[in-house]
Amino acid sequence: MPALSNDRILELITPYAPESTLELAAKLSAYLDLLLKWNARTNLTAIREPEEIVRRHFGESLFCGQILAKRLAIDAKLMDFGSGAGFPGLPMQLQNPGWKVTLAESQNKKAAFLLEANRTLAAGAEIWAKRVEDMPATRLFDCVAMRAVDKMDLAIAEAQKRLAPGGLLALLAVEDQITPDFEVHALPGGEKRFLLLRRLTSA
Repeated sequence: MPALSNDRILELITPYAPESTLELAAKLSAYLDLLLKWNARTNLTAIREPEEIVRRHFGESLFCGQILAKRLAIDAKLMDFGSGAGFPGLPMQLQNPGWKVTLAESQNKKAAFLLEANRTLAAGAEIWAKRVEDMPATRLFDCVAMRAVDKMDLAIAEAQKRLAPGGLLALLAVEDQITPDFEVHALPGGEKRFLLLRRLTSA
């Protein structure tokens, strides 16, 4: 039996992404159940309560996807840098199926989970199970998204190398990571969590 009903998942994600559908909620239900199963033996996320996973992981990812969808083409190439258990990239791929999302995750256990989740959900994402630095230099993206990455300054510098001219850098961040060069969107929930956007103006 699913951890949460499709209706409940839709109710939880709607404040973050009002255009969400029951079809998307059904895919997120399968994602949630797989995540809970794997998390029981592999530490994919410190958040273990199903409704909190839906709000913090799914909801925040979908908020990011809905904002980015207004700025990116329907066939945009997006990389989730340090994807972990798939956030924000995998929910955004489910939400925007025309995008070509690459989930970059070098830790073997997390990459194995991403492969399984991508297959189970028929999401169509690419899994890059190596360091981003090992990608060919010619691989560039319309958007690079990051969340809770270690050594954020170094990660931002590396991410910017992967942006095509005019590409967007998207960070899910906390208040003390805001700098004046970012466009700031407050996440729903009132927890002082933000989506930060910055467009690369030159190669």
